[in-house]
Amino acid sequence: MPILVITGTGTEVGKTITTAAVAATALAAGRTVAVLKPAQTGLGPDERGDADEVARLAGTVRTLELARYPDPLAPATAARRASLPPVRPAEVAEAAAKLAAEYDLVLVEGAGGLLVRFDEEGGTLADAAQLLDAPVLVVTSAGLGTLNTTELTARELSRRNLDFTGCVIGNWPNSPDLASRCNLADLPLVAGAPLLGALPAGIGTLPPANFRTMAASWLAPTLGGTWDASEFRARVL
Repeated sequence: MPILVITGTGTEVGKTITTAAVAATALAAGRTVAVLKPAQTGLGPDERGDADEVARLAGTVRTLELARYPDPLAPATAARRASLPPVRPAEVAEAAAKLAAEYDLVLVEGAGGLLVRFDEEGGTLADAAQLLDAPVLVVTSAGLGTLNTTELTARELSRRNLDFTGCVIGNWPNSPDLASRCNLADLPLVAGAPLLGALPAGIGTLPPANFRTMAASWLAPTLGGTWDASEFRARVL
């Protein structure tokens, strides 16, 4: 798995924290890692972006942004408003492939969900994943509403014949409600793919050394970790 595309069921579901956990786990196993952020929106030129946050938490990773736009909008809209060139799926695929020739693992972190538009022609992260023939990891929320957005994302991945690696809950609450607890069993059913981790809320504030030490415990063996879905469900239900 030299390239892994990481998307979400929407915004603020924990994609960056999940990317950092996957990167930290790979680094701990002795792999070299690069993180590609095709389009960073909502930040100025001197502000720290998502790829920078991954590097802060995970450790020594190569980071690359293809474009940055100041407005916190979908990349296509943000590019248009800033009168800047958009990022196109072919550019994303080319950049990821070049990184994969140098690094053991390349993590491509999208913006928002799978079908958020990069350009005015409707190019998306899904198109980039198809060009790369790369597996896709979907980061979901824990609570009410996540089953619908997860299943919609899963259906689109299936329609495009993309390899759906599984789901990770990107922000598991400290006091999970009934919906969150039930979703541990229901998410794999609606996704048709395994649940591969649950990242505790607030871990982005951990000291980086602690984050790196604990990262493997939040992710399943498929992602290089030790997290067990059955054991986790038994503990929280």
